[in-house]
Amino acid sequence: MKNSLLSTAVALSISSALTIPSAYADDLLFTPGEDQRFSWDSYEALKSHNLSGQTVTVFGPWLGGEKTSFEKVIAYFEKATGADVQYAGSDSFEQQIVIDAQAGSAPNVAVFPQPGLVADLAAKGFITPLDNTVKSGVLNDYAAGQSWVDLASFNDSDGNKNFYGIFYRADLKSLVWYSPENFEDAEYEVPTSMEELKALTQQIAADGGTPWCIGLGSGAATGWPATDWVEDLLLRTQEPTVYDDWVSNKISFDDQRIVDAVEEFGWFARNDKYVDGGAASVASTDFRDSPKGLFTSPAKCYMHRQASFIPAFFPEGTELGQDAEFFYFPSYESKNLGNPVLGAGTLMSITNDSKGARAFIDFMRSPIAHELWMAQTGFLSAHLKANPELYSSESAKKQGAILRNATTFRFDGSDLMPGKIGAGSFWTGMVDYAGGADAKAVAKDIQKTWDALK
Repeated sequence: MKNSLLSTAVALSISSALTIPSAYADDLLFTPGEDQRFSWDSYEALKSHNLSGQTVTVFGPWLGGEKTSFEKVIAYFEKATGADVQYAGSDSFEQQIVIDAQAGSAPNVAVFPQPGLVADLAAKGFITPLDNTVKSGVLNDYAAGQSWVDLASFNDSDGNKNFYGIFYRADLKSLVWYSPENFEDAEYEVPTSMEELKALTQQIAADGGTPWCIGLGSGAATGWPATDWVEDLLLRTQEPTVYDDWVSNKISFDDQRIVDAVEEFGWFARNDKYVDGGAASVASTDFRDSPKGLFTSPAKCYMHRQASFIPAFFPEGTELGQDAEFFYFPSYESKNLGNPVLGAGTLMSITNDSKGARAFIDFMRSPIAHELWMAQTGFLSAHLKANPELYSSESAKKQGAILRNATTFRFDGSDLMPGKIGAGSFWTGMVDYAGGADAKAVAKDIQKTWDALK
């Protein structure tokens, strides 16, 4: 649910699309070698792959504008190698790729929006492990490279851990949105640590304002925004290994470290003075409506924590960088846990091995493949060798900088948990907690649901 929101709405939040010069041959965005901001050396390296007459099939979740943007990137692979790449997108990708794999008709490369599905298919022998050269490239070329390698490493059918894919497009969740004009009028400074953020929250309340707008409503998925809060806060209060063990149920939900993270969320959300409408409104306010309080006059709130897609739900005419801005949801300076980032991303894996499939994976992890979508719209990258000056907007460039400065990246935890937990009892439990239930009792109930799955 959350990742589908990210993938469908993020393109609306990052400026306008690039105008494609009609003079360029072969429908390419840019003539190779002409604009020196691009890493054309990584494009030239593709020419060592002679794939004339070969077809590479790619299947993923991207449709509409995202499909168009991706195909404009693919065009360069075809131009350099002579291959014919056939991309197909589907809004039922997760179901169809399993059917295709089991039937022996999987595409050469699949684009997975959730690594958990890759893990399931790898354990059944349907994913081809990647070699150490690809793994080393990710380690060296991506910000927080070890995090990205860990997220793509799973056990095979024999219980051996292998590296199965490269992350291409990333999504960012660790953001706080605000109105620069409101901050300036009140003489508030953007906080750079969690200590400062909490102090600012208290200061706004003391000044008679309301610090936060928070809404958990989302129809049948009500509660998911709170899971993001808890995940972000756990990464800021505990080592990343605690997060990993929690997501895999090696650490139980009612472990005190997890309960503490839930109560950290409560520090913000269960104080009537800190939330627009009071704490009782948190569970009933739709997440799409909750940021609108930033833009009323007078403002109903000063801050809203939400992922990079949320500007799609800002009032019509809101200009990023002028009417709305964001800052990194900061970590505790006192805990010395670096700059953790919570997000999501698309994982490319080989589901039907071929020479062309391996060459395509090499292309997807190269700087040029990232830059070509960065220069369009709706794309963020953790690739350190991709030129950030090619982002199509200042907003995208700033979000990209947060990814590049991350010391730890973790995938949305609830999306990695079994559906009955991550898209079930965790959601409903957070609604109960926001409504006043005891954190320990809520955590115990969620753990009971998980235990019942064994």
